[in-house]
Amino acid sequence: MNLPIDLIKSQTLPALFLDVDALNRNLTAIAKRSQGKTIRLATKSIRSLPLLKYIMKSSQIYQGVMSYSVEEANWLYAEGIDDILVAYPSTDRHELHKLTRHMKIGANITVMVDDDEHLSFLQAIAHGEQSHFRICIDVDMSTNLNGFHFGVRRSPLRNTEKVVQFAKGIQNYPNLELVGIMGYEAQLAGVTDYSDHLIKDFAIKRLKKASVKHVHTKRQQVAKALRKDGIELSFINGGGTGSLMTTAQDDSVTELTVGSGLYQPTLFDHYSSFQYDPALYFALPVVRKPTSHIYTCLGGGYVASGAPGKDRLPSPVYPEDAQLLALEGAGEVQTPIHCASTTLAIGDPVIFRPAKAGEICERFTSITLIQNNQIVSHVPTYRGEGICFL
Repeated sequence: MNLPIDLIKSQTLPALFLDVDALNRNLTAIAKRSQGKTIRLATKSIRSLPLLKYIMKSSQIYQGVMSYSVEEANWLYAEGIDDILVAYPSTDRHELHKLTRHMKIGANITVMVDDDEHLSFLQAIAHGEQSHFRICIDVDMSTNLNGFHFGVRRSPLRNTEKVVQFAKGIQNYPNLELVGIMGYEAQLAGVTDYSDHLIKDFAIKRLKKASVKHVHTKRQQVAKALRKDGIELSFINGGGTGSLMTTAQDDSVTELTVGSGLYQPTLFDHYSSFQYDPALYFALPVVRKPTSHIYTCLGGGYVASGAPGKDRLPSPVYPEDAQLLALEGAGEVQTPIHCASTTLAIGDPVIFRPAKAGEICERFTSITLIQNNQIVSHVPTYRGEGICFL
């Protein structure tokens, strides 16, 4: 943790901090690992408009964004960001109608589908607006290993035949244009390589090794089959921070998606193929001293989404000997920590790293940017812009 403590003390706490030097190092490292493929930014992991624009200006490798809601996509477009892929299907009629109006003036926004009901729903909206939708098909990249489902439960399009049949069906909808497919290997990008469970870690590594080959083969087969049937695509999207290097090796993929690795939250410390620099932190003030070695901080209950576990809790990194209490964890309005050898005073900061990237931004209205040991700016989060999408 390289944040200057005196600067942290000078700020009103709780507060969210970004080490810009660490972010810049991560930008460079991730761009190198993309093997020349362009990178689409996962906005859910960034959740700050100024930082999205900063990242995209840093290198030509970073082109376009992957949005997580249609409402967000409409807002980003109005704020000057084009080339948007909405990664999840939507039934938000109001925002979809608004999106069709953007499409009339040439917006480069693509929506996700994986079901015939999605198609008929979108066709009705586009027809009513005398507009169109750009369509991306979400292809399931889960692996079935001897009856064991290794992956997430998302798209029902699990094999090449289903994808091709579905793609052909889109041709029956005059206001829908198929432009891409997404094959996100969540079991590789979002599952860590090691933890505190040796047997589990061994099994995960075996599963991931087998899954890499399966994922590449499936994506390549889908792309080949679509081309054979005369279906040309503008892009094939794949990957995430955790699978960046293996996805970049798949020749069928034209663009990669990255988000969390830029902030490097604690969940992404547990991969063997990469190690980026922690960049995002939050600081809480000490407001109580219930015993000689326990200090109670204000706030802190910023627990990450996913299956509940200790790995979803934020981790104290300053003082170095600070630890959460097993029976209390990170509290809704107060968080006690134990420090065996450090003495803290009321008002002193305790600094944490979040378990996941973008979610912590929903708890703060701004991010304080620190570079070269100086505060250089305060930028708004999505919440600071007065918006909340999910």
